[in-house]
Amino acid sequence: MANQPGDIDPHATGSPGATRQSAPWRPVAWQSRDGLTLYGRVWGEDTAPGLPLLCLPGLTRNADDYDAIAATLSSGDTPRRVICFDFRGRGRSAHAPVETYTPPTEADDTALGLEALGIDRVAILGTSRGGMVAMVLALTKPQLVGAAILNDIAPVIETAGLLRIAGYVGVAPPADWNEAAAMLQASQGEMFPSLDGAGWRRFARQLFRDEGGRPVLSYDPKIGEAFRAFDPAKPMQPFWPAFEALAGVPAMVIHGALSDILSAATVAEMAARHPHLTVHTVADEGHAPLLWDEPTQSAVAHFLAAADVPPPLAADLFTL
Repeated sequence: MANQPGDIDPHATGSPGATRQSAPWRPVAWQSRDGLTLYGRVWGEDTAPGLPLLCLPGLTRNADDYDAIAATLSSGDTPRRVICFDFRGRGRSAHAPVETYTPPTEADDTALGLEALGIDRVAILGTSRGGMVAMVLALTKPQLVGAAILNDIAPVIETAGLLRIAGYVGVAPPADWNEAAAMLQASQGEMFPSLDGAGWRRFARQLFRDEGGRPVLSYDPKIGEAFRAFDPAKPMQPFWPAFEALAGVPAMVIHGALSDILSAATVAEMAARHPHLTVHTVADEGHAPLLWDEPTQSAVAHFLAAADVPPPLAADLFTL
């Protein structure tokens, strides 16, 4: 029998024998149109006020990336419900045919997950690929998107960053956790120069899954096939219409100051096309900001609080 939303998956907590009581979130599951079981996690109470925040991870990433910010936003004086999904082929979700690893398919999976949870409108925090999926949803299912936060992603993607990512996607996992941290530091040290040893080990635990004390890929290695076919002489075409579909909702971009995916020039163009865009720059981080630091978490919380307040009706403007 297929898992239903709210079912507890004993593996979803990431540690053998863990239960719902041992984690601050609860796992959820739903079915894709092609019969895959997909997973996510929900932080906070279903009755929490404000727009629920839906967190969508990057190309090879998973819901673990959002643990820090989800814990912050779902607690405190004004807790918010936070939902984090694993795309197909990532984290705890089932692997799929490689041709289905596309933003439109992932957007459809996401919409079905929200439907299974009975949620009809959300704010979306999308990191890299997750931000692309957020923009696809704004184009195809605008009623779902009440606000959007794009974490280091835009309609123009820099070729240098794509080449760097192509160099490590699908590479065999390291032999142990120390090697995992060292490998990450070697490949992404320029993106995160302020991380210390503990930070790189923490980062490694987000990117890899533990099996018998050893790191393994937390995504389907076939995802790397798309990048092996990438031709730097044929850069990705800009997709401004997808960003402009966010014109009617509050939008924010988190920009890693050292990013090789999102340029400052593109951020300026985004602000010109969305006059009410909130821009938050993270110093000493590149692609994509880790969302661990208090200033970024606070900026996101303030943005979401403002997004919860509906704009005044036209008839009310005369009374302001």
